[in-house]
Amino acid sequence: MADPDALRTRFTHALRAARGGPDTPGPDPLPYADNLLARWREPQRRYHTLTHLTAVLDHIDVLEKHAADPDVVRLAAWFHDAVYFPDRSENEERSARLAERALPEAGLSDAKTAEVARLVRLTLTHDPAADDPDGQVLCDADLAILAAPPSAYAAYTAAVREEYGFVPRPAFREGRATILHQLLDLPRLFRTPYGEREWEATARYNLAGELALLES
Repeated sequence: MADPDALRTRFTHALRAARGGPDTPGPDPLPYADNLLARWREPQRRYHTLTHLTAVLDHIDVLEKHAADPDVVRLAAWFHDAVYFPDRSENEERSARLAERALPEAGLSDAKTAEVARLVRLTLTHDPAADDPDGQVLCDADLAILAAPPSAYAAYTAAVREEYGFVPRPAFREGRATILHQLLDLPRLFRTPYGEREWEATARYNLAGELALLES
């Protein structure tokens, strides 16, 4: 289970570090953390919840050494699904715009705010460039659920189906199968050395298994 108090602390540390350190003056991070926590608790969410946010932050901790600015990546994780409605296609863009509005007010520099927004937008494609270590870390952390143990992967797929409960079963199966084929056709799902070494094979096994069930 996600711990809101622990998440508030994690947001506070990331924002203060990204602003220049704990002694750098700036607004209290907690109101911004609470606003984001409320968004991540919205009732339409089944997978994109505080549990997912916690998992992404945990995976960023694992991948931290591969990032150029891990605290900016952490802030991007907080914002990457801050706006989420399953029946809309502009969630990433709206989440990036939220970061662009909130973070300067919270004391983050314009340059780092722009980087957070860029990283949020990158989660639309999960296709970071070879010279984009922060993008690679965020995308790998977001996709790490694909390499989860069988029971956790099954819970993930069930939660995704719940979020798209308004989609008829045949249409969902067809759409989900298309996404799985696209993922399996990628030369690499994970771009960091750790992700490729530790998660790639398991993720492909999980994706292939889910696809077989959908197409059976």
